[in-house]
Amino acid sequence: MKIKKIVVNILSHVLLAVLSVIWVLPIFYVILTSFREEGGSYKSYIWPKGFTLDNYKNLFRPTSQIDFVRWFTNTLVIALISTVIAAFFVLCVSYCMSRLRFRMRKPFMNIALILGMFPGFMSMIAVYYILKGLGFLETGMLKQVALIMVYSGGAGLGFYMAKGFFDTIPTSIDEAAYIDGATKWDTFVHVTLPMSKPIITYTLLTTFMGPWVDYIFAKVIMGQDTRYYTIAIGLWTMLEKEYVQYFYTQFYAGCVLISIPIAILFLLTQKCYVEGVTGAVKG
Repeated sequence: MKIKKIVVNILSHVLLAVLSVIWVLPIFYVILTSFREEGGSYKSYIWPKGFTLDNYKNLFRPTSQIDFVRWFTNTLVIALISTVIAAFFVLCVSYCMSRLRFRMRKPFMNIALILGMFPGFMSMIAVYYILKGLGFLETGMLKQVALIMVYSGGAGLGFYMAKGFFDTIPTSIDEAAYIDGATKWDTFVHVTLPMSKPIITYTLLTTFMGPWVDYIFAKVIMGQDTRYYTIAIGLWTMLEKEYVQYFYTQFYAGCVLISIPIAILFLLTQKCYVEGVTGAVKG
């Protein structure tokens, strides 16, 4: 039995090592290519013949086709505003679903669960024409406002994780606040939210990731208005056939740069993020 257990452990570690290499290899390739000195897209080798920082430096030198700094700023502004609004919607809806009992509560939760099973891009064309009819596609600034509305408008339906966390907070705390004269809003803001940092962190991170990496809907809304592109559209522009030979390595440098803020956020908030997920699961 001991020999069998040792063999199983060795095989398990070997399998995990192989899976780790498979997972890390694409990331390693992206980083290597971002420092590659040779231009052009396809190469028959993986390890670059020369290394340079020019790929990163050139990203901060805007041209008529590529303006990485502006695209990065556009994405950051849209993502931050969308995150604040969407997180507010999610937390409010989650608290109501957790604490309040009203007619149609369970049917509403079931409908929200069913709607959440459908990918968002199924309604993309309908949303596009609604925004067009309301005049939100006339200028670049209005298009950015339209993106913020879309990213944050339906966020409230994703309340299940936060509701699960709020369910773990004893209702006796709310009742004690009511006895002291607090309203439901006061209880939510001054009692529940200070105890909910893990799920707030989880909600902020997940709502931030959507606008940060979205390409499909942002491309539909922005069209050819390159000045107001988000970073996902801008990076894809670098791979178009007329630009790919010139900006291929810069594309990989851009990929590395936009991954850094997300990596830092996850490292700094890892503990709260895990607590938010586990608390929601227990709830």
